Amino acid sequence: MYIYNVTINIEEAAHEQWLVWMKEIHIPDMLALGKFSQARMSKVLVEEDMGGITYSIQYTVKDKATLDRYYKEDAEKMRQDGIKRFGNSFVAFRTELEIIGDHHSNITPATEYLFTYGTLQEEKVQKMLFNRKLEGTQDQLLGFKTSDSLVAGLYPSLTHTNKQEHSVTGQVFAISGADLFVADTYEGEAYFRKKVSLASGKSAWVYLGKQMNPQ
Repeated sequence: MYIYNVTINIEEAAHEQWLVWMKEIHIPDMLALGKFSQARMSKVLVEEDMGGITYSIQYTVKDKATLDRYYKEDAEKMRQDGIKRFGNSFVAFRTELEIIGDHHSNITPATEYLFTYGTLQEEKVQKMLFNRKLEGTQDQLLGFKTSDSLVAGLYPSLTHTNKQEHSVTGQVFAISGADLFVADTYEGEAYFRKKVSLASGKSAWVYLGKQMNPQ
């Protein structure tokens, strides 16, 4: 698999018209040739000494032979169309890239915060549940205190006092929605999950014993 990369710097005066042409005419025409399977257009986030705005357009092609056919059969016509429309308002250079391999992360993006004050802070528990050690930061849950009653006679819970002088210190972790469901299973029927605001301002989930009335 190859990528045919075209880097273009377009003058600001012609930019808006050129951008519409690229999106609505030129790139669709390139794909309609039947040689490229997809195209990706990206804006280059640098300030050019020459001025103007720079873009990279990457066309995916299955092999070098197909790309050579594009050069022979279509390239000149496609380039001349741009020159006819925009003249000297842009400069372009082209690069061929060979794709050696694709690598994808198997970690689901972290979208939730979880405040922990008990066994979920322990590395061995995290590795058992999530197959990794979580990286957290210390935070506080205000208006709560540690309950005198243990869940199942073994595990801690919290009592909501609504008094700002009461607080519980723990760790807050950024986790994925899938991780959160794993934690639900671990905590089991004896706990319920509640969204709270932490001293840091983060909105996080916390597990509370079901003997405590949700407020």
